[in-house]
Formats: sequence, structure tokens, C-alpha cells
Amino acid sequence: MPYRRLPKTDAARLKALKTVLDCNDIYTVRNRIVDWQVLNRCRPAYDRLLTACEQYRVCMMAQKRKTGQMEKLQRNAAMFLSHFIQVLFLAMERGEIKPRYKQLYGFAESDAAVPSLKSAESLLEWGQKVVDGERERLRGGGLPIYNPTIGKVATHIDIFRDAYNEQRLRQRHTAAALAAVQRLRPEVDAVLLDLWNQIEAYFASEPPEVRYAECRKLGVVYYYRRKEPHLY
Repeated sequence: MPYRRLPKTDAARLKALKTVLDCNDIYTVRNRIVDWQVLNRCRPAYDRLLTACEQYRVCMMAQKRKTGQMEKLQRNAAMFLSHFIQVLFLAMERGEIKPRYKQLYGFAESDAAVPSLKSAESLLEWGQKVVDGERERLRGGGLPIYNPTIGKVATHIDIFRDAYNEQRLRQRHTAAALAAVQRLRPEVDAVLLDLWNQIEAYFASEPPEVRYAECRKLGVVYYYRRKEPHLY
């Protein structure tokens, strides 16, 4: 015999509720398939879940739309910062800049390799350190580094930082929208459970071939076990 199972996805929840709401037979006084109190809970539950799902979809699309742009800005900022650090270290090897100035940039005097800039957090952290360090050295009378200049490095870091902060804000909006959907799921499932219980109770006296067909018309979802024959 097939068994009943509540929907697992929001799309399935909405479909189950809409099936009931679109069925005119369920509203007739003569049939009284479902109690009016349950029916009165269906429409608000459907509308709230539909609105929440749409809001989540819009937030997620906005977040995904900016992902490619974010990756490009991050690559550019990392490239300019990495090149600047390499030029800085080479200048120190040639004796043009004293190695003791490494501490201004957040490096130990023994450091000779570019730090990892793969994550957004490390890129922003090292970007700020290097920009601040170079500006501090220049204020002390040091000669500027060219190709790239610290101004160009700072510009790319600032552009990426702004985009990163905006993306973080979009991610928070997406997370809040998802949380709103998740909060609604238990309420919708409770409505569906009450609704399906009453629908099945109404058709309980009918033979299986009639009972399952009528319940399906009103949105009740049945599943067959593996290798079980689909009789109804």
C-alpha cells in the first residue's frame, strides 16, 4: 500500500497548498471535506511562504550575480599587491631599501616570500599593512616604489574592499531571507498535516482505488515502497 509523506521542498509545499486552494469542490458546504478553520489557515500560510521564497530567490540571485565580478576584483588586487611586495623585497636585496623597514609592512626581517593572498580576508589584511607601511616609509623620506606604485595598489585594494563589504551585506540579506523561509516551514507542515488528515478521514470509507485518487486530487502526496506494485 502507498504511504503518505509531507513535502520535503518549499516548491512541493506550495504546490500542495495551491492544489487545495484551487479546488472548488473543497469549499462547498455540502461536502464539508475540510473544516473551515483549516481552510482559513491555508491561504495565509501559502501567501507567506510564497513571499518568503521569492524574497530568498531575489537575494540569492543578487548575490550570485556579483560573484564573478568579486572574483575578478580580488584577482586584480592580489596581483598588484603581490607584485608590489616582490618589488619591495628585490629593492631590499639590492640594498636600495634597508631590510629593517620590513617591520613597517608587517613582515619579519627574515621574511623573503609573498604571504598567501588567496582568501579575501588575508588579501585585505596584508593590503592594509603594506599600504600603511609604504606610506609610513615615504613620510620618513624614503623613495617611492614604482611599477606598481602604492597609489595603484591602494586603489585596487579599496575597490575590492568596497565590493567585498557589499557582497557580505548581500550574503547577510540572503541568510536572513533563508531563515525567514525556514521559520515558516513548521507552520506550513502543520497546516498540511491537519489538512491531509481531514481529507483522508473524509474518504476513509471509500475503496482504495477511489480513496487514493480523490485524496491525490486534493494535493495529498503518496509514495510507493521499493518494488511495491503501483496498484492505486
